[in-house]
Amino acid sequence: MPNKSTKYIVSSEQTNQRLDIFLSSMVGCTRSQIQQKIKNKQVKMNGHIPKKMGDKLHEGDIVEMYKAGQTKEINNEKKIKPIPLQMISVLAETPEYLVVFKPAGVLVHQTEAQEPKTLASWLLQHYPDIAGVGGKSERSGIVHRLDKEASGVLVVARTEKMFQHLKIQFKNRTVQKEYIILVYGEIEADIGTINFDIDRAKDGRMASRPKISNLTAKKIASVQPGKTALTEFFVIKRYPRYTLLDVKIHSGRRHQIRVHLFAFGHPIVGDTLYKNIKLTKKHDQPLNRLFLHAKKLCFQDLTNTQQCYESPLPAKLQSYLDTLNS
Repeated sequence: MPNKSTKYIVSSEQTNQRLDIFLSSMVGCTRSQIQQKIKNKQVKMNGHIPKKMGDKLHEGDIVEMYKAGQTKEINNEKKIKPIPLQMISVLAETPEYLVVFKPAGVLVHQTEAQEPKTLASWLLQHYPDIAGVGGKSERSGIVHRLDKEASGVLVVARTEKMFQHLKIQFKNRTVQKEYIILVYGEIEADIGTINFDIDRAKDGRMASRPKISNLTAKKIASVQPGKTALTEFFVIKRYPRYTLLDVKIHSGRRHQIRVHLFAFGHPIVGDTLYKNIKLTKKHDQPLNRLFLHAKKLCFQDLTNTQQCYESPLPAKLQSYLDTLNS
């Protein structure tokens, strides 16, 4: 049985708060009570036991609190072996940019936990010329991100000129991004769009729900504030209880694909944050990663020529699909 914990996700407004102050406000305990729980190793931050009570938090950090009786189980948890950074591969190399494949399980850059192995650290080691590109040393050359448990294509700027050029394209939504995902449930429509607005929920996660048409005074209280977002999907194949999709996004909201498909009633397989436990069964084979792969990325180089790069579906995801056919 997996350990049950209460999870809290740090919002932008809570950035730079101390860990103990953050939990005190979220849980309703005194600061001294929270500090005792941290001492007892009942708290995890981004999957790790925090080094100190005053660790500063960043937007998107995940803080978990366990009950006192679970302390032993937490300390005895089997550690997940990190995926070797050798699995990072360079798909294209020019004087202005790199295109790389990021495997699942690798962070794009460090969080407050100061993880030593990230894509950013690997890039600095192998391409020291990108140091300082973009103005943030810990994120040198990084223009966009993929979630830790996702895989796929990323472009990295090697010069400040290319960084700004790419930044404008992402801001103007002219970069083409295409993904392969597996969701729970059989989607009937071959093609569809999801245009639900996305906002941050009270628990720190991103939230989305269908738009309300024909707005009236009675409905106005139920309208969710948020930023516009558009996700387009195409059915590749249907399986019993699952659907494989080709997805294009026309905006770049945080966790957009995961939030949109969750709100659409078809959460992504392997998603531990946006999930519906009613859709899973005991005999389901565990995937232990997110079935979300960024397969294609198109952008313009400094001559305004469109460049497109693709990455095939990782073997682990293909093997999982093969089990659905058997």
